[in-house]
Amino acid sequence: MSRTAEPLMVGRVIGDVLDSFIPSIKMSVTFNNKQVFNGHEFYPSTVATKPRVEIQGGDMRTFFTLVMTDPDVPGPSDPYLREHLHWIVTDIPGTTDATFGREVVSYEIPRPNIGIHRFVFVLFKQNRRQIIKSPSSRENFSTRDFAAENDLGLPVAAVYFNAQRETAARRR
Repeated sequence: MSRTAEPLMVGRVIGDVLDSFIPSIKMSVTFNNKQVFNGHEFYPSTVATKPRVEIQGGDMRTFFTLVMTDPDVPGPSDPYLREHLHWIVTDIPGTTDATFGREVVSYEIPRPNIGIHRFVFVLFKQNRRQIIKSPSSRENFSTRDFAAENDLGLPVAAVYFNAQRETAARRR
């Protein structure tokens, strides 16, 4: 197992959301200049605006699809609504960022209510520029099924952060 995939296994992203894969592209996710590292915690107020997602690999003729989900809905101890879809961007050219892609599902601010939630960014390499089928709902989304339905194969990169409900005292 690749050392870059180990935190995804420890955090149960591989298993709960994704099948095992070997990361082959570097992806950088930042909220207000704060980079996301696997398992680090962000306050919901920090992630209220759309992140900058940079793809450091491929070339302008290579296209990628980005998916962001929460696999811990409504709470991590009983995630019977797994997964909740937060964002999909397709046709992102390599060596650029998500703003160069086509937003299929708009960014939804993470609002965890019960416990600590994982928010997962998954990057897939597309075979070509293609029409990605928009899911019918954000609820009960499956990253695996979405990838299969759109012929995306295994991911090429993934990263996740943790967040929990923010109390008024914490926001100060």
